[in-house]
Amino acid sequence: MLELQHVSFEVNEEGQDKEILHDINLTIPDGNLTVITGPNGGGKSTMAKIIAGIITPTSGKILFNGEDITEMSITDRARTGIGFAFQQPVRFKGLQVFDLIRLATGTKLSSVDACKYLSEVGLCARDYINREVNASLSGGELKRIEIATVLAKGSQLSVFDEPEAGIDLWSFSNLIKVFEGMRKNIKDSSILIISHQERILNIADEIVVLSDGKLVEHGRKEDVLPKLAGTMSAVKRCGKEEILEGGAESC
Repeated sequence: MLELQHVSFEVNEEGQDKEILHDINLTIPDGNLTVITGPNGGGKSTMAKIIAGIITPTSGKILFNGEDITEMSITDRARTGIGFAFQQPVRFKGLQVFDLIRLATGTKLSSVDACKYLSEVGLCARDYINREVNASLSGGELKRIEIATVLAKGSQLSVFDEPEAGIDLWSFSNLIKVFEGMRKNIKDSSILIISHQERILNIADEIVVLSDGKLVEHGRKEDVLPKLAGTMSAVKRCGKEEILEGGAESC
């Protein structure tokens, strides 16, 4: 279980402090798929980076299974059971997909076992196992390979920062299937996704809404999603499928 206790984060811009997150209190329980959503600039990706250990909160505490991990590095958090998938997956010139998956497990993984993880994310293992993780791969391919590494690691908490960013509709549809499969096998672990997308919200157990750095809603999907329906409808009239601030006036 992950707990954020009175977490705030500030940056200094041109000599003035700017608050990105304000006094966030949030519990992410085991066995759930939780989606954090809200308008752009609301602090969602900042929260993901704080949970992963990429940045440290200005104030407050982060507890994971009762242990204070506030000052813990991203590497140490990975060892405790927190996995993180970047909004823009990292490319590794000279590193093959097989090597990346084997590194994720921390074991002498066989190529057969590595191929199973690629199959789980809808990739033909024969075509990808020996590919380099470089610019020859599309955004959708990189996303699914990164998710395969998260699956291989078997993290207790898997965090995905806007997994839909920069991928085509076909790849996005496949990502939804991957997350649905992960949700069915969630057991004692948990999944946290930062996303605007209604289709991802629809597979959530719980939804958290951030706006202007503040937590404005948190509850079961059945309770929170109807409250967001108005902004979703307005945005769809603009030809998009994401939640924005301002309703129809945002079009």
